[in-house]
Amino acid sequence: MFEKNQSLKISKAWDYFIQHGTLDGSLEKDYVRDVILKSWERSYQHQVDPFHEKKPILSPKEFQQKFQRRKTLINIAKPYMHKLYSFVKNSGFLVILTDEDGYLLELIGDPDILLEAEKSKLVLGANRNEKNVGTNAIGTSLAIEQPIQVWAEEHYLKRHHTWTCSAAPIYDPNGKLVGCLDMTGPREKVHAHTLGMVVAAVDGIEKQMRMERAYRHISLINSQLNASLEASVSGTILIDNNGIITQINTIATNMLGVKEKKQAIGKHIDSFIEYDKNNLDIPAIDDNIYYYEITLNVKNNPPLHCTLTAIPAKNDQGQKCGIVLTLNNIKRVQSLVNKMTGSQAKFTFDNILGDSQAMQEAKRLGMLAAKSTSNVLLLGESGTGKELFAQSIHNASDRRDGPFIAINCGALPRELIESELFGYEGGAFTGSKKEGHPGKFELANGGTLFLDEIGDMPLDIQVTLLRVLQNREIVRVGGKTVKPIDVRIIAATHRNLEKSIENKTFRSDLYYRLNVFSISIPALRDRKQDIKPLADYFLRKYNMNFHKQVSKIDKDVYEALMQYDWPGNVRELENVIERGINICQGKVFTMMELPEHLQNKSPASQETNTPFSKEEKIPAQSIEDVEYEAIIAALSETNGNIKQAADVLNISRRTLYRKLDKFQIDYSKYRK
Repeated sequence: MFEKNQSLKISKAWDYFIQHGTLDGSLEKDYVRDVILKSWERSYQHQVDPFHEKKPILSPKEFQQKFQRRKTLINIAKPYMHKLYSFVKNSGFLVILTDEDGYLLELIGDPDILLEAEKSKLVLGANRNEKNVGTNAIGTSLAIEQPIQVWAEEHYLKRHHTWTCSAAPIYDPNGKLVGCLDMTGPREKVHAHTLGMVVAAVDGIEKQMRMERAYRHISLINSQLNASLEASVSGTILIDNNGIITQINTIATNMLGVKEKKQAIGKHIDSFIEYDKNNLDIPAIDDNIYYYEITLNVKNNPPLHCTLTAIPAKNDQGQKCGIVLTLNNIKRVQSLVNKMTGSQAKFTFDNILGDSQAMQEAKRLGMLAAKSTSNVLLLGESGTGKELFAQSIHNASDRRDGPFIAINCGALPRELIESELFGYEGGAFTGSKKEGHPGKFELANGGTLFLDEIGDMPLDIQVTLLRVLQNREIVRVGGKTVKPIDVRIIAATHRNLEKSIENKTFRSDLYYRLNVFSISIPALRDRKQDIKPLADYFLRKYNMNFHKQVSKIDKDVYEALMQYDWPGNVRELENVIERGINICQGKVFTMMELPEHLQNKSPASQETNTPFSKEEKIPAQSIEDVEYEAIIAALSETNGNIKQAADVLNISRRTLYRKLDKFQIDYSKYRK
């Protein structure tokens, strides 16, 4: 509180400044604080009349806009304002809240003081900016953005000299000025600590604003998290470090067999799922990602086999603060894997070209097979299109929306075929994945499994396959859990399986299990009327693929194609046309684009160019015949030495052993 003598000196300084617009020459200059003098100078520049107060007041609409804009500030500040007022109640004080422009948003005080203030237009919507009322605690605090107490004669307006005001600016959590809190009272009742009370109240308001923003931020994060959880196509569960469920999405509640989330939240994850606790402790997982297969223990429902992916959640210090669990039905996972890896049938019966009676009969049988659920056995030479038929049967069946998985039984190493077919558990053998791996039967669940070259399958695997076909369930290599499967089998072979049964290289019981619905696919040499439409189709296909403009095939080429026996069947014909399109420089596919062995097949070349008489012509051999003879020749040349024979044939010993088994060749007979 100013002493009487000091107050008198400031009053004289005020009079001098109002008359001269400066304190230069005033004997009382040293009694005026620098911050007050600068405010007086700003007020003077704003042409504020010290004897007649401007009273700008917002219209109701304008005030409502201001009020709504700072509603959060008002709601937070009001309890602090009431607390401040409780200390000075019935002593003639006002507690005022303004926005950053100095407009009054909230006003608390004694009834008689409020009435007096209303007469002076100190009401909601009034402005206390320095530009309007000169030096005052509210306006000056907003101008210098610091707390300030303005005593009596320090006010620029004469009528305010009976008051002392204490004000402090308010900042939002981003450091932006949003308002001001002021306590105004009779000059004789105000103390220096009054400003400290106001500053303390503002500090509380700002902290509350930061807390409110943090709560809103947390609420936003929770809303986004809940939306993300619900948007997930998987069952998602959040657990804390003790395994207690903290959040869960609707898919997961359905999988756990609960109607509402609150039935799962707060309970331990182990009360819903079963897993091998000797090998896995879910709450203790601290790796980056853990993949496992578990069983959901849902009351009154059959067990649900799922995949479980666990990802630890960590705080800024890298400490684990929970785990995100993702559950997927294994069937759904397999379906997604099949779609992502292209395990879908692309071809239909419309893609099978050929008007010959033999091909039309094969297609008719294929369409009938598609309507059946029985196993299908496709018989035909290599290159006749057995997989094309298998895909067409699948796409015409009730399983068309399921996966189509193909595996070549003759192309896999003997030691891998069982794990490829039936899968394996983690650690089943050296080099296996720790989480295990599903086999083709699991991936084909709900769809079709195409076993190509079934005649080349080892006998011991045939036994396991027969058991699977009979029981419709599998056990992974190294595992104990029986997994039911729903798979339609289509098998194919180029071999004469009846002869293989006689030679004891194929089991008769498996043959009869597979040979429920057999379809013989004709060789291309047995349906030569289909050669021309097939050649024309391949011409169009590779014209488009290679951006060529070969418009037609020469007549002599067709004749040469018709004369050839096509040991490689349609596959060989396609390769011939693809090669020709690649090297063709003109717009007509001529004899020059054919391989040399086919150029000699045209009638003209046979009459003039062939070095052989009709009796001397070399008969056409199949690729397998040539392969068989090459192996025999290599064994004879090397006296049955497998390593040397493999080197002669330019193949690996493993491949040679597989082909010896394929052709039932006893290499020991060639040793001398």
